[in-house]
Parts: sequence; structure tokens; C-alpha cells
Amino acid sequence: MIFASMTFLFVFFPIVLIGYFILPFKLKNIFLLLASLYFYAWGEPEYIYLMLFSICFNYLFGLLVKDNKVALCMGIFVNLFILFLFKYESFVITNINVLLKLNLSQLKLPLPIGISFFTFQALSYLVDVYRKDVPAQKNPFNLGLYIALFPQLIAGPIVRYTDIVEQIKNRKTTFAGLNYGCKRFIAGLGKKVILANNFAIISEAAFSSNNLSSCFAWLGAVAYTLQIYYDFSGYSDMAIGLGRMFGFTFVENFNYPYISKTVSEFWRRWHISLGSFFRDYVYFPLGGSRVGRIRLCFNLFVVWTLTGLWHGAAFQFLAWGILYFVLILVEKELKLNFNNKIFSLCYQLYTMFFVIIGWIIFAESSLKEAFLYILTMFGKGDFISLDFYKYLNNYYVLLILGIVFSTPIISKLRNLLSSFWLIVIEFIEAVIYIFIFYACLSYLTIGAHNPFIYFNF
Repeated sequence: MIFASMTFLFVFFPIVLIGYFILPFKLKNIFLLLASLYFYAWGEPEYIYLMLFSICFNYLFGLLVKDNKVALCMGIFVNLFILFLFKYESFVITNINVLLKLNLSQLKLPLPIGISFFTFQALSYLVDVYRKDVPAQKNPFNLGLYIALFPQLIAGPIVRYTDIVEQIKNRKTTFAGLNYGCKRFIAGLGKKVILANNFAIISEAAFSSNNLSSCFAWLGAVAYTLQIYYDFSGYSDMAIGLGRMFGFTFVENFNYPYISKTVSEFWRRWHISLGSFFRDYVYFPLGGSRVGRIRLCFNLFVVWTLTGLWHGAAFQFLAWGILYFVLILVEKELKLNFNNKIFSLCYQLYTMFFVIIGWIIFAESSLKEAFLYILTMFGKGDFISLDFYKYLNNYYVLLILGIVFSTPIISKLRNLLSSFWLIVIEFIEAVIYIFIFYACLSYLTIGAHNPFIYFNF
């Protein structure tokens, strides 16, 4: 079940919200857990047992890991082995067969939705309990809710147990929270349905074109850059909004990444919960940046190799991660003053150039396809084509809006005007949110296919 569907909007969510408010607090967590398991089983009925196993296993080992390094290692191993089995086994066996000329059989298991996200949440719980940052959860239903909570179950943000444990035990739902959550959800829905889905039309046409020109290749690359931002940040907005309606405050996952002046800054603004996970559970334990040059290089290589592979079991994801490793290492070595306002625009253009190149590697089906696409962007083939004019003419308004909304311009303008005309601004906002929701419903009623990109991870 996806948020951008009529079933979720008009059946599942209203029933769950009403049931949640009717029940006393002592039953709310159990009710939300059951609703979350049903939500997951809707799309992955055969893997509900995997989710239940993850809950039971991590509950048990959470009770064992305190002052017990063997139990911690066993807990980490089992979680990662399950992730490997479903996500990486086929990739590894295929390449072993090629390299060693063997014929090992493969399981070829379908990838459970959201496995990378809920596995990382389980790992953070075990490690935090071992570190004594939090006590082990004695209530299995509460731990189950942490791992399976439906708003962020499928595509994040990755929620730390330390950030949410008190909210699981005691939280309040207020009218202000409901109002904010509703607006945040609609904003995310609009990002996905109105913006991301339309940018996908351009990018898919470019990536599948048999006569790709340089201009159309650039248009497709920019469209995909906007598509993945609005697709993923839209899901995060919806997850954060839904969480707030049920009294939870999730961490922010995006902070206008496309205004970054460095690649390092980009990753402090993009998928923040994943970046902080690797920082706190991999980079810092390895020694962070307070080590020698060779060790720093190794630490960064490990983090960015894992970041690439987390997104998928394929060489293009590995190359994508290594690209960022090289860029961030170069930035650290050069120690340039990226805060220099005179060269601010140049730094932003440099960052966006490599981000766009990175997204081509990320999006294409193979490194070869990505390389050919990038060659076309820089002159291989015709310079311009009818497809370029066609898609630019049909979508230039949305492209402009997509670029503007990916910056804090509108937010700053809203804050400025609110200091003078708060009531008027709030009324206009209400009208805009109603319009966005109506426009999304109009799109969804035609039954368009609109999966989230990060569902694949």
C-alpha cells in the first residue's frame, strides 16, 4: 500500500486515525502496531513473517546485548545476513560465477519492501542498547511499533530508537499537531503526484530514447534530478506529517540539498537520517576524521562504498558511492573556502554538476548505459532534437516551479509576509493546500502508476 493511493487516503488512513483516537492510550500502541503490520502485509503478504521475525528477534537480543559483545555481534550478524540474503545474494553469486567460472545456484528472492530501512532501525536499537544510550525495551509491542510503524516503514526517514523511545511511551496528539501533520502530508503528496510523476515522464523518455540529443539528455538529467528529490522528499514529508498526526515527531530528512555549495554539504542536507546513521555507527567508530591521512581515506571509502551498496546491489550504485568518496576526499584535501560569497554561485554550480552526473549513474540500468548517456550530454550525437522542444514546451512551467520549490525562496517569502499579513497568508495557504489535494485526487483517479523510487531500497 502506498500513501499516494485512493485505498490509503480514503480507507486505511481514516479507519486507523478514527480507531486511534477512540481507543485509550494504553491500547493505542498495540492498535498502531496491528495497523502497521496490516499496512505491510497489504503489499508484502508473504513477508509479514519476516517482519514478525525481525521484531521478535531484536526484542530478544535487545534484552541480551547489555554488556554482552557476543550477543551484539550475533544480533548484528543475523540482521545483516537477512538483508544480504534478500538484497545482495544474487548479485554476489552472479559475480562469483563470472569470476571463477562456476555455476552456483541462486535463491533469487524478491526484495521485501523497506528492508534496508527497518533493518537499519533494528541495528541502531541493538547498538544503542549495548552502548547504554537507552535501556532495552521490555514491552515487545512497543519495540514492534518502533520497527514497523507504518508512516516511515517503507522509505524512511530512518528513525533512531533514542529519538523516539519517549514518544512511544508517552505522547500527546493536539489540534496544532493534526493541522501541521495534515498540511505536511498534503505538501508531500503534491510533491510526489504533481511534480515527481511529471518529471518522471521527461526522464523516462530521455533514458529510453533511441535518438538522444545532447540538449534532450541534459533536460532528462535535470528532470531526473528534480524527480528523485520530489519523490523521496515527498515521501518523507508524508511520513513526517502522518507521524505528527499520531503524536510522533520524526527527524527531518531533507534541507534544500540543491542549494549546497559543496558535495559534503549536499550530503548533510540529502537523506539526513541515512547520512547520520553511517556517521554515528560506521564513520565515528572507525576513527572519523581525527586520524592520519591514509586512515581518513580508508574511513571515507568504507562509508561511501556502504552508502552506494545500501541503495542497491549493482555496480552502478557502487560507482555512485565511490564518486562521492572521491569528491568529498578532494574537498577535504583542498580545504577551499567555500563560504566565499564572491564564488558562491560557482561553488553551487560545481556541486550541482556532479550531483546531476551522479544521478545519471544512479538511474541507469548499468555503468555502460550511464557512460553512454553522459557522453551524449557532452556532444556524442546530435546537439538538439524535436523531443527536446516537445518536452520542454510541455513541461517548462513545472520545471521552473520544481527548481524554485527546491530552494528556500518560497519559505523565506512566506515568513516575511507573515510578519505583516499572517491571517491573509494562512487563508491563502489553506486554499492552496485544498487545491493541491484536489489536483492530486484528480490525478490518482485516472489510476496512474506512481511507485516511489526509494521503495526499491
